Amino acid sequence: MADVADVLDKTGARTDEAADVITGARDRVDALDDRIIGLVQERMAVSAVIQKARIESGGRRVNLSREMEVLGRYRDALGKPGTSLAMTLLELCRGRI
Repeated sequence: MADVADVLDKTGARTDEAADVITGARDRVDALDDRIIGLVQERMAVSAVIQKARIESGGRRVNLSREMEVLGRYRDALGKPGTSLAMTLLELCRGRI
């Protein structure tokens, strides 16, 4: 079992109660991160299907107007950092252009 001082040191908390709250919240964050990673991987797979269909029909791999819609959606929902997040997702899903 972890020593109380070790738990407090790992969380940065100054009380046992705060350490418990932080530990529980971190467990939740870790679970959310696992779900987010799974969703990003799913998004990548769906994007690959879209790109394949577009290319096989004679179109381009990337549809810039659609990407602008995605950027706007994330920006509207999350502010300026949402644009950065959307850019990262787009890069993961289509690769660098």
